[in-house]
Amino acid sequence: MPTLKQATGPKGSRILGLGAARGDLVVPNSELVEAIDSSDEWIRQRTGIVTRKRASKGIDAVDLAETASLEAIRNAGIEPGQIGAVLVSTISNVAVTPSMSSLLAERIGASPAPAYDISAACAGYTYGIAQADALIRSGAAEYVLVVGAEKLSQYVHPNDRSISFLLGDGAGAAVLGPSDEPGVSATVWGSDGSKWDAVGMNATFEEYLDKIKPWPTMRQDGQTVFRWAVWEMAKVAKQALVAAGITADDLAAFIPHQANMRIIDELAKQLKLPEHVKIGRDIETTGNTSAASIPLATHRLLEENPDLHGMLALQIGFGAGLVYGAQVVRLP
Repeated sequence: MPTLKQATGPKGSRILGLGAARGDLVVPNSELVEAIDSSDEWIRQRTGIVTRKRASKGIDAVDLAETASLEAIRNAGIEPGQIGAVLVSTISNVAVTPSMSSLLAERIGASPAPAYDISAACAGYTYGIAQADALIRSGAAEYVLVVGAEKLSQYVHPNDRSISFLLGDGAGAAVLGPSDEPGVSATVWGSDGSKWDAVGMNATFEEYLDKIKPWPTMRQDGQTVFRWAVWEMAKVAKQALVAAGITADDLAAFIPHQANMRIIDELAKQLKLPEHVKIGRDIETTGNTSAASIPLATHRLLEENPDLHGMLALQIGFGAGLVYGAQVVRLP
């Protein structure tokens, strides 16, 4: 019997370049408070958000993804045609099929690279990084584009007090390539379907078509999500440090999903991060952009702290599913 050949790859992978795009509209709390019978102070205290970015009608998530991807490719110093796979994490594509990733690959000049979407909500970017690392180390691709792209404003009900004021629009992209040593640690990831309905849509498309319920919009059980995010995700973050073979003292940055400023601060407290560790807090002016939040926060953190380039960062995503993923990465 003949022996089948298998591809082999480098010892490690790392992020080579990042890109970012945010919605063109600045939406302050004052524009949202009347619909939810609230106040600017209440939103700030509850979430840490002052303004959020949202995209105008006619600008879709794929448009934001294209802008972010082209910047990431430039910063990585490669050509679009060198990309061996395009992975897009999103829950806000304009269609169930075809994928956003295949259209993005065509737009940026990466065709005929394989392309697929990842539906893992706010953990989607960390899922994409884990898969990109595996693809590169296995020899399946030399360079992989990972994108988190969302236009969540199209699924916002202005009267919803559970999540509507949190959500924003944006895209963040990363190009990963080969490395002589690991630049992405082992990923700690998983799901908890027992809390499947804690975050998600308030109706199915079938219920909408049957006129049983209106157009599906986002909603959440805030207390359930908050407790889960704070207590369970702190454990996952600690496990990710162990899996990476480092301690919190070795970190230069902590970049969690931008779900809520109170969650971010509580996670940092439970991890007992040293004072030198910079924390991504992009939510204040961007809002919660689900799969896009970690790369957007990373992009901003590097702009504001250029000394972080090449240093280690712990990133963790968590959200609807409930799903989660965490890993340590070497910043580009």
